[in-house]
Amino acid sequence: MELDETRPLREDPPPSRGTSTLTCAQEVTQAEVLTTSSARHRAAGQCAPRGLGVMSGSTADAPGHEGGADPSADLEGLPPPVGTMQSLRFLSAEALASHPQVARRSLDGAAHSLYPLLFKASYVLEQAEVIRVLLEHWPLEEFRLGALLGPSADHPEDLRDRACRACLEACVRGLADHVLRGGGRRRRLRVADLTGIRDVQVQGCPCGRALGRWGRTELLARTCCELQAEARAARHPIEVLADIFVTGGSFELVVRALGPAGPAPMRLRCLSFRADSLGAEQLLHVLRLAGPGELRRLEVVHNVRLHAGHVQQLLAQVGFPRLVSLTLPIKALDAPPASTPAPDGEDPLLTSIAWELSQMTQLTELSVAFCTLTGKLQKLLSPLRTPLRALDLGHCALDGADVAFLASCRHAAHLETLDLSGHRLPDPLPSAFLRLLGRAAPTLAALTLEDCGLADRHVGALGAALGACRRLRELRLPGNPLSARALRSLLAALCALPRLRRVELPVPRDCYPEGGAYPLDGPAAAKFDRQRYDAIAGELRALLLRAGRGDIRVCTPLSGDFDPDTRETGRELGAHLRQALATALEGASRALRHAE
Repeated sequence: MELDETRPLREDPPPSRGTSTLTCAQEVTQAEVLTTSSARHRAAGQCAPRGLGVMSGSTADAPGHEGGADPSADLEGLPPPVGTMQSLRFLSAEALASHPQVARRSLDGAAHSLYPLLFKASYVLEQAEVIRVLLEHWPLEEFRLGALLGPSADHPEDLRDRACRACLEACVRGLADHVLRGGGRRRRLRVADLTGIRDVQVQGCPCGRALGRWGRTELLARTCCELQAEARAARHPIEVLADIFVTGGSFELVVRALGPAGPAPMRLRCLSFRADSLGAEQLLHVLRLAGPGELRRLEVVHNVRLHAGHVQQLLAQVGFPRLVSLTLPIKALDAPPASTPAPDGEDPLLTSIAWELSQMTQLTELSVAFCTLTGKLQKLLSPLRTPLRALDLGHCALDGADVAFLASCRHAAHLETLDLSGHRLPDPLPSAFLRLLGRAAPTLAALTLEDCGLADRHVGALGAALGACRRLRELRLPGNPLSARALRSLLAALCALPRLRRVELPVPRDCYPEGGAYPLDGPAAAKFDRQRYDAIAGELRALLLRAGRGDIRVCTPLSGDFDPDTRETGRELGAHLRQALATALEGASRALRHAE
């Protein structure tokens, strides 16, 4: 049996409560292995699809997954969830949408209240022609894509994870047609909200052709630019709300769309903004145009090379009063290369950044993974006015004082998501770390401790501390040298957590040759005894079934987290990485010649 290192992996559907036959009662015989750990992928600036060595799954082969377990097959064979009955109104709308020519002729006589129903029916059937006509003639003042695709009384299925290319392109082109129609009898549309789509690893739409966030941004920006030449259409503009993803390849187009020279028929407003492969000045420029006063989420990732001076300038000069979530790239809080440490140990840039963050009174999610924060966590977090619900401190080189502060600060009692990956925990587990888990226990839903050096001797204390986390739904422990015996003990303790649904465990240490050093690199992580692994996986499945916890999905990921946004920009990202490597090698060569 061969390992498939290239096949796409499926997004796991959320488990249903009370389905004791879920996942663990079914068989799987293959661990799916890709490459390095998620932490190391994030450090390199690119997350690869997460490989799942599924300890709970199905032997049923899916197309394109020959010879191995399909990680998405966990829910196959279960009865349909309660409350999925479609109404007669929706079935009638489907019948009409399935005949585009008839639907086009019937719109003039259709009640305005039927348009949302016809839109969802057309989306289900992927009738792009009907969708475009519906948007062209949309009679209501608002069009909100996420709400229309969500569950409803007429059609309880949630379609927001279907980023169907044909349907989404039809939406944008239909909006353009609507604008160009001018002040017709039904010309009432004022706001088109195109947010709410969830980008997942494998599309649920029948065509399987997705239009990701970068593609949606490029399409919308190009359409806005084309309409700017239609001066007559600007008399009745439409405000378009969107989640924007900008890279170097789309920068100029997006800038033209966000900053038109004159009146714009489609006015673009950003609710969330993701930037990759941009220079610091480009980022500053496009964010000023994006309407930072309305921005709710800001992700600056991968190949946007920032330091603390850039971040301070960005926050001070632009300002994000309504920001809820902020993600900064690797080393973004590190001092500028040419700076010299202050003699008194102070860090004025970090102090200024913390003050700017304190002005964001709605900020509840902060990710600063791979920023060096040794001894500085209190300076960064204590000024914040609102308690954080999500905090990513992976690989931030925290020391004991930082963990002690985190355990005692007000954020600890509100944390729902916490990532402390890359911080090696000594033996015994530090009291500050256990106190942190205790304070976060009433709210904590997701905990990640990858590459933390957790060994068998830590399992007892960790299991006892997690026992108080009654709301915990997801636990990630890859990259830790735990034996099969320790995993059995830990999993037995976790069975007492009523809301737990997903546990990511490392490949047991017993499956690797003796003497391997942790954390394992990519090639070493992929070389394990598969037969031994399968046997241990079977034991863990049996343990869950005996405990009546078949609703817990246990898997062994060996690659980075799936990032849907890199699927469209992988080629550009790779070129940027190659250029950065060439520049680094050239600099090293010059330094060597100078030394000689």
